[in-house]
Amino acid sequence: MGIAVVFPGQGSQAAQMGRPWRDHGSWSLVERATAATGAPLAHLLLEAPAEELAPTREAQLSVLTTSLVAWDALAATLDRREVVAVAGHSLGQITALVASGAVSAADGFRLAAARAEASAEAQAATGGAMLALLGADEDVAHQACRAAPDRAWVANVNGAGQVVVGGHADALDAVAERAKELGVRRTRRLAVDGAFHTPLMALAAERLAPVLDTVAFHPPAFPVVTNHDAAPVRSADGWPERLTTHLVSPVRWADVVAQLVAMGADTVIEVGPGTTLTGLVKRIAPDVTTRSVATPDDLPVEARR
Repeated sequence: MGIAVVFPGQGSQAAQMGRPWRDHGSWSLVERATAATGAPLAHLLLEAPAEELAPTREAQLSVLTTSLVAWDALAATLDRREVVAVAGHSLGQITALVASGAVSAADGFRLAAARAEASAEAQAATGGAMLALLGADEDVAHQACRAAPDRAWVANVNGAGQVVVGGHADALDAVAERAKELGVRRTRRLAVDGAFHTPLMALAAERLAPVLDTVAFHPPAFPVVTNHDAAPVRSADGWPERLTTHLVSPVRWADVVAQLVAMGADTVIEVGPGTTLTGLVKRIAPDVTTRSVATPDDLPVEARR
């Protein structure tokens, strides 16, 4: 059996998503994350209402921390020789780096906080937004973006007829109208306050670069399949450039899943809150077995405490 482990990104957060883990031994990671970031993570994971988790910094740190708690619990049950690769969607790529040992947990928490703050600064400067095109392929999405030249771009190619575009908020109505003319069955604004993975994140890449220079990268225990080009990376080299490129380039999730399958994965486990990636994998690669580990109940019985 070949296992690929994938980690979700911003948008998978939910109020009180940490409560099922509160009495699990892996909860100690929350204290480490709090020490590294200064964020009130126990409050965010146990008590905060959904609206308090919506801002980029709170959302990203909460998802990262919950995912790593779940990974810590799951990893003790896996035969690591069966893990062919790890990957993450957007923010989840940072989680994958920590899970693979390419980045320490302390550096991962610090990097995620800096990435979120840099993204928030870029959001404030550009006023971006994102729009899902349901029933579109990448070519149609590019055509729709031509309704707003240099103001809207493809941001996520999630596969199975789901493409997300990002751009200036006032440009996306024209993109939506053009998409419907091209036969896209439905469009939907996403509940995010920025145009992630587009040129509007150039300021975020610029702000993050000095922080990346302070992070120690190590050879990963498992290959990490990257978001922007679906390449399996087995070395410690080149990550600062990849992680800045990642901020301004589309997430090519359909290609990531295809790469995981090509590397021998017949089982994909989504680790962290929600089941968004599990759903996408089922549609992209229907012959692959999928599992999700969002709470201790998703673990083998012996690992639930």
